[in-house]
Formats: sequence, structure tokens, C-alpha cells
Amino acid sequence: MLPTFTEDHAIFRHSVAAFVGQEITPYVTELEDDGQVPREIFKLLGGLGYLGVRLSEEYGGGGQNFLYTTVLLEELVRCGSVGVAVSIMAHAEFATKVIDRAGSDSLKARFVLPATSGDMIGALGVTEPGAGSDVAAIRTKAVRDGADYVINGAKSFITNGSIADFITLAVRTGGEGHGGVSLIVVPLDGPGITKNRLRKTMCHASDTAELFFDDVRVPIENLLGQEGEGFRLIMEGFEGERLVLAIIACSQMRMLYEAAKNQGIEREAFGQKLLGYQVWQHRLADVLTKITAAETLTYRALNMYVCGENANAEISMAKLFATELAHEIAHECTQIFGGMGLMEETAVARLARDCNGFTIGAGTSEMMRTIIAKSSGLMA
Repeated sequence: MLPTFTEDHAIFRHSVAAFVGQEITPYVTELEDDGQVPREIFKLLGGLGYLGVRLSEEYGGGGQNFLYTTVLLEELVRCGSVGVAVSIMAHAEFATKVIDRAGSDSLKARFVLPATSGDMIGALGVTEPGAGSDVAAIRTKAVRDGADYVINGAKSFITNGSIADFITLAVRTGGEGHGGVSLIVVPLDGPGITKNRLRKTMCHASDTAELFFDDVRVPIENLLGQEGEGFRLIMEGFEGERLVLAIIACSQMRMLYEAAKNQGIEREAFGQKLLGYQVWQHRLADVLTKITAAETLTYRALNMYVCGENANAEISMAKLFATELAHEIAHECTQIFGGMGLMEETAVARLARDCNGFTIGAGTSEMMRTIIAKSSGLMA
């Protein structure tokens, strides 16, 4: 029921860990202050083949399955900034993978190939001021005019929104409801596009923006699949996005536990090490037990996904459980640090506040519960 990681995965992990330790971890404070992952890191990741690990080989990718994405994610989070992993996944897994799945050969050549190398950065544009989890309610319109679509509307909370070269954009090409939604790849260097960077209470290293489209013209051939297929493509992509967040949450919790354990071994209070007190032994024992449960559930969903099984409910369970648990684990693990657990200069403080968005992204906890209830026959 759990995935099998091979020697090839171990070699890949060692390579990613070395890169993260040399090129990202020493500069995490700067990335957090700058509010974005610099283009140079995307280029380095692309040069090593990390950005395209799950993309088609004919367009520069590695053609691998989600187990490699899992390894990449787990090691990226170990830099101590969840925002770094979020920004890279928004580009490679969210914005580009759907073009790789549903785009024409021309679109793949124009966007997937440079995205794989890191020469272009992508974003996924679904959420709007009045439509988040309810994707079928989006209002941004794309109207045909000759050989172009003319796009008008706005998107909110878009990861990589300020730094991206293109956005895979959910638009309404038809009537109301999910049947009128399409996906169009929109270059972000043309006229009529306004970007406004947003400030968040979490994931500071991932750029987030709102975007406005005012009579933006895009060739009809930039459509992914057929008109009206956007909702299905988005829903299919959500499974990968939710797995990403579950894996990030598990990795973040594991890092917090390791830091808390080390603190308990090293720090003294009232004449003995903190882990000399049974209360902390028991609190961290509970933490470890719950993290292991979240990891097991997440890996089970991952294995089903990789094997091609219907894993929508299991992925939703993993995302719900791991992301909700992350808040509790963050509280427990930062408590042992006292005041230092509140300082931005420490990895534990950053990891603790970064979990704030886990229960929102890729579908709220309420949506996860609805999916689970529907798949389990709980709806009368």
C-alpha cells in the first residue's frame, strides 16, 4: 500500500539535497526578505533537470512519475522556507504540467520546453476575487475576436504572479457553470496586463500577486484542449496540487519535530535538559506519532496516484489531515524553543507560520471534507 523508493530515488535525493544545501539554504533569509525565488535559481534547477522531472522527455523533461516530485519536494522544504518549494511547484507542477498534458505540440514547444530549462517561469491562474474553491463560478472572460481571444477580468492570490513569463489561465469562454470554463496560456509581457504584488503572513519567499486583464489579446491556438474542457483539466491537476501540499506539510512537520528534539537534548532549564522532563518526552512522543500517521496516509494516497488508481478521496484525506495537523505540530514544536521560536531568523519560526496557508491552497479543508463525504456515500 506504500510506495517503493528505489536506489535511483536515493541517488536523486542525494543530488537534490546537495544542491539545496549549497544554492538555497545559505540564502533563505534573503529570499524571504525579497519575497521571491530569483530567476537564477530556476535556471540552475532547470539545468539540472529538476524542473522537468515529471514533464515529457521530448520537451526537455525527465518523464518520471510523482515519486521523483515527492523526493524533490521533501528536499526543497529542508532549506527551511516552504515558500521556495511552493514557488517551484507552482511553476513546474501546477502551471506547466497541464500544458504538457493537454497542450498542442506548438504550445509545448513554446512554453513547456523553456519552462523545463528555467528560461521561462509559469503561474497558474484560477482563483478570483469572487471565486476560489468554486472554480465553476469564475468570471474572467475570453471572447473570440477573429484569430484571437480577448480577455477581461482579474485573478487573485496567484503564486509567481509578479515574476512569471506566462500564466495558464482559467477563463469563461461559454455559459455559466463548469461547462463554460476553458484554459488558455497567456504570455505576461503584453499590453493590458497589470500586476500587483501582495504581502502574505506566510511563505514569504513565494511571490504572490493579483493580476488584471484589460482587453488582452491571445491567439486562439493558445487554448488548452477544447473550449469547455478547462474545468476537467483543473480538477485533474488539483490531485497533484493537493498531494504537493500534503507532502510539504509532512516534510515541514518532520523538520519541526527534528528541531524540537534537538532543542530538548541541548537546552537546560532548572538544572536538567528539557528532555529530562517526562512532560516533554510525552509531548514529543505524541508529535512523532501524529506525524507518522500523516506520512503514512499521504504515502498511501501517493502510491494509489502513481499506480493510476482513483485516489481523489484518499488524496483529499491526506491533504485534510496533514495540513490541519501542521498547525498543532507547529504549536507544540515551537513551544519548546520559548521566545526563540517566535524569531524570524530561526527556521522553526518560519516553518510554523508557513503552515497558515496549507489548509487554503488547492481547495480548503471544507472542500476536502465535501469530497470525502461525497465519495463515501455520506450525502443523503
